[in-house]
Amino acid sequence: MLVILMEDQILAPQQVCQSCLMADSSGQPRWRQGQLRCGHVLRKIAEQQPDQYECMMGFRIVNIE
Repeated sequence: MLVILMEDQILAPQQVCQSCLMADSSGQPRWRQGQLRCGHVLRKIAEQQPDQYECMMGFRIVNIE
């Protein structure tokens, strides 16, 4: 499940991505084969952390399994 992290909030991608020009046709992040296609991977601080990405709009997206 993808979530967007803000300073003190966790948001669902549909709350942010609906208005993004980089989102797919359904207003969701471009998530394919376990990778965010509209952003880049951020380095993990600890191995136990979930995968984190920074989208082209500057939001931090986390893949929580």
